[in-house]
Amino acid sequence: MAGLIKREDIDEVRQRTDIKEVVDGYVTLKGAGLGSFKGLCPFHDERSPSFTVRPQVGRYHCFGCGEDGDAISFVQKMDHSSFHEAVEKLAARIGYELRYEDGGTGPSREEVGKRQRLLDAHKIADEFFRAQLLTPGAAEGRNFLDGRGFDRSAAEHFGVGYAPQGWDGLLKHLRGRGFTDAELKLTGMFSAGGPGNQQRIYDRFRGRLIWPIRDIAGDTIGFGARKLFEDDQGPKYLNTPETTLYKKSQVLYGIDLAKRNIAKERQLVVVEGYTDVMACHLAGVATAVATCGTAFGTEHIKVARRLLSDDGSGGEVIFTFDGDAAGQKAALRAFEEDQRFQAQTYVAVEPSGADPCDLRQLKGDSAVRDLISSRKPLFEFAIKASLRRHNLDTVEGRVAALREAAPVVAQIRDSAARPGYTRELAGWLGMPIEEVSRFVGGAAKRAAAGGSGEQSTTATAPPSSSPVFHRPDPRDPVAGMERQALEVALQDPAVLGGVSWERFEASHFATPAYSAVHAAIRATGLAHAADPVAWVEQIRQEVPEPLRSLVSELAVTPLPASTPEAMQRYCRDILARLFELQITRIKADKMGQLQRLDAGANPEEFQRLNRELMQLEMERRALRSDG
Repeated sequence: MAGLIKREDIDEVRQRTDIKEVVDGYVTLKGAGLGSFKGLCPFHDERSPSFTVRPQVGRYHCFGCGEDGDAISFVQKMDHSSFHEAVEKLAARIGYELRYEDGGTGPSREEVGKRQRLLDAHKIADEFFRAQLLTPGAAEGRNFLDGRGFDRSAAEHFGVGYAPQGWDGLLKHLRGRGFTDAELKLTGMFSAGGPGNQQRIYDRFRGRLIWPIRDIAGDTIGFGARKLFEDDQGPKYLNTPETTLYKKSQVLYGIDLAKRNIAKERQLVVVEGYTDVMACHLAGVATAVATCGTAFGTEHIKVARRLLSDDGSGGEVIFTFDGDAAGQKAALRAFEEDQRFQAQTYVAVEPSGADPCDLRQLKGDSAVRDLISSRKPLFEFAIKASLRRHNLDTVEGRVAALREAAPVVAQIRDSAARPGYTRELAGWLGMPIEEVSRFVGGAAKRAAAGGSGEQSTTATAPPSSSPVFHRPDPRDPVAGMERQALEVALQDPAVLGGVSWERFEASHFATPAYSAVHAAIRATGLAHAADPVAWVEQIRQEVPEPLRSLVSELAVTPLPASTPEAMQRYCRDILARLFELQITRIKADKMGQLQRLDAGANPEEFQRLNRELMQLEMERRALRSDG
C-alpha cells in the first residue's frame, strides 16, 4: 500500500524537474528575457501572453490571473490530479524512484518502466487504428460515422479509428515496433486461443470502429469498439478488459477533452455512450463525459469532485438518460450516489427517448443544448419515479407512495429546499401538507438515528489572525526600488555574497508586503541559496500564506538583461541603489540627532556623529561610483 512520500524525495523531484519541459507539454512558450519564458495562460482566457516561467527557480506565475506554483502544482492543476499523483508522475518522468514513510510502497522503477511500455503500446495502437480508418477496408466504419452526423474532422478530433478485419493486423504492427508477446498480453488488446501452453494471441478488436479511451492526462489506456458487420458474433460494444492501466470503475470517456471546461464552468454532464459525448461536444456542451460499460459510481465521483472543486460553493452534475425503463433505473442509481456530491445534481431526459446523438441528428445542435438546459433536479426525478409505482387514485396507493417518497425528501441536504419539496409532494399526492411534513420529519429522524453513523465535519472556522497585506502601489518609487531588489535577491542570490549579504540583511523595507518577504529571505539564510528551486520554495514557506503568490511573482518577473554580463551589471546596480537608499535614510536619522544636539554641552557626541555622517557619505559615493 502506498504511504506518504518522503519529504526529501519530494524536494528532490522538485529540484530535478525542468519546469519548462513540463509546461511545454501544455503551453507554447517563447523567450522573454534572459532565463525567462512567456506564453498564453492555460488557467484563464487571454490574448496577450502573461504566463511566465523561470526554470532557474522552478516556478511559474501568471501576471493576468495570479495563478502560480512549481512543476508539481502545475501538473496537479492541469491534470486535476492529487499532490501524490503529481509527484509520482514527475518522478517517473525523470526516472527517480520514490521512497515512502511508515513502510508504505509506491511503484518501483521496474513497475514504472512496465507501465510506460504499456502506454507506448497503446499510443502506437491508437495511431494504427486512426490510420486504418482512411483505408478502403474501413468504408463501413466511415459510413457509420457519416450516418450519425460525424465528418472526418470530428473523427480526427476524437481520435476515432478502425480495427481491420483479420486476426493479426495490430499484432504484426506492434511486434514490428519491438514489443514482445509477453508485453502485448498485458495490454488487453489481444485475446488468446489454442490448447494449453500452445496458446497464441490474436487481435481482440477486428472489423470494428474504435474509440481511444484516455485518462485525465490524455494518455490512451484502452479502447472501445463498436460492431459494424452482421457476421460479427461479439457484443455490440466491446471494451478493453481490466488491465493495470484500464480500470473501468475509474475511467470516464472524454475526460481528457472535457476537463478544462468542467473546471472552468463547474459543470459535468454524464451521458451514456461514445457517440453521445461526440454529439454533445460538437453541439457546444463541452463538459460531457461517459462511463465505459459500467454505472457511474464512487470512483467516478472522486474524479468528478476533483474537477468540479466540489466544496459546496457551487457546481452542477447533470445526468442524461434514455426515457425508457433502463434509463430511469440508471437515473435512480445515480440518485443513490447523490449524497456524495456537494454540487447540485440534475437529470435531463428527452421526452421522446432520444439520446444526444439521435437528438443532434434529428433536430440539430441547439436541441442538444436545450436538453441540457431543461434539466430537472435529481430529487424531483427520484420522487416522481417513486410515485409512478403506485395507484394515486386510491387512498391506499397514496399512503404507500407517501411512505416511499418521504425518505427521499428527507435526504435533501439543503434545509431551504426540503420544505419546498415537502409542499410539492403534498400537491402531487393531493394530501394535507401537515400529514406529509409529519412523514418527512419521521423519516429524517429515523435516518439520523439509524443511518450511516457519519458525523458532519463542518465546523465554524475561527477568525483568521493572518495579517492583511495590501498590493504595493507601483507608482511609489520607494516600493518600486524595494521590489526590484527582491526580484534580484530571489533570482540571483549569488550577487548577495560577502558584504552585500550583510548590507541586505540590515536593509529596512518600508513597504509592508516587501518587508515580510525581506524578513523571510533573512530567516531562510544565504546558505540555502545554492539550490535556487529550494531557496525560493523555502522563502515561500516562510512568508504569510497571502504573500506566497507574491514571492512566485517576484521570482519569475523577467529582468531587463539579455546577456549574463548585462544581468550581473543590472543586479549589482539594483543592490547599489538599495544600499544607497538605506544610507540616505540612516544619514537623515543622524542629521536629525545632530540638529537636536547641544554641541557645546556634548562635543564628543557631536564629533562622533559628524564622523559617522562623513563615513556614510563616502560609502554612498563609492556605491554610486561602482554602479
